Amino acid sequence: MALDDLLRAERLSWFGTGGQDGDVVLSSRVRLARNLVNLPFPGRADRGQLAEIQRTLDGVFPDVAEELGQPLERVEIDELTDLQRAVLIEKRLISEKFAEEQPHRSAYISPDACISILVNEDDHLHIQSMALGLSLTEAFEAASRIDDCIESRLDLAFDETMGYLTAYPTNLGTGLRASVILHLPGLVYTRNIENIVNISPQLGLAVHSLEGIGEGAHLYKISNQLTLGYSEAEMLENLRTAVGEVVGHERRARKALSYFGKDGVDDGVWRAFGILSYARSLTEQEVFDLLSRVRYGIDRGIITAVGPECYDEILVSARDSYLKYAAENENLSTGEISAMRASRVRAVLHKYRMQG
Repeated sequence: MALDDLLRAERLSWFGTGGQDGDVVLSSRVRLARNLVNLPFPGRADRGQLAEIQRTLDGVFPDVAEELGQPLERVEIDELTDLQRAVLIEKRLISEKFAEEQPHRSAYISPDACISILVNEDDHLHIQSMALGLSLTEAFEAASRIDDCIESRLDLAFDETMGYLTAYPTNLGTGLRASVILHLPGLVYTRNIENIVNISPQLGLAVHSLEGIGEGAHLYKISNQLTLGYSEAEMLENLRTAVGEVVGHERRARKALSYFGKDGVDDGVWRAFGILSYARSLTEQEVFDLLSRVRYGIDRGIITAVGPECYDEILVSARDSYLKYAAENENLSTGEISAMRASRVRAVLHKYRMQG
């Protein structure tokens, strides 16, 4: 997939409808942090050392692509426009920090965007694997294949006592960070979301509103906080168990809303669907809030006019930077973007309208 195709893609294959527990869990991600021996972390490296890190890692990616059985698009971050970087951030393929000014950064991205490997972020190497629904094992296995391929060819910084050495002490040990994105309108509407957020640190987990989206979308990320002293299997199982508990709470909250406060919730769902269907101007935050209500309505069988896939596509293709890039005009006014967004939302809803 060429870079332009990647930026223009209206959907992300690893995000949205259709995975395990897909009514609540939208995606899973596993990230492995790795560093080369005898070279400083990127934050302490000079230009020459950053270039050496990039050059060394570039040499192994043809083997990684062969191992995966698919090509990897090499994206030279330094050569991208600010708008191109912003679209990659919106699609969660690179981080905001990675997009900041620093030489010799590159990303390797698979055609389906399920693999995104970052060179010279906080660590020399961040291997990221994403999968649809609650699929932590699948994501981990893909990341591990890449890790094993690289480690068979390069010496990575590893200590027998501390495990993999990383730029941040919190990543020492396995160097693994795993996270799951969930849609939790039931817990928000019943005002129980804070209970989940407050108890998570006791379980070695963090629960946060998904960054870059805002609380109105009712999207939350649950991730592990401990990496030292635990095996990958233990961390993934702990996270999987916790997510299962949250999914159970969310479904019970949705069921309760079907009996208590049903009229008010149903009215909010239909109002949201009406606005998205007919509005001629929408801000990004309005779409996040209204779309969450519509997705809730689809999942509960309140709305049957459109399929749930509309949610996945609107969340990707109605973002500010995406719309500017699609229009090939980064100087659009706020009003022009809002009008484009409303038009895009109407088109997507029409595209996924159910027959019959």
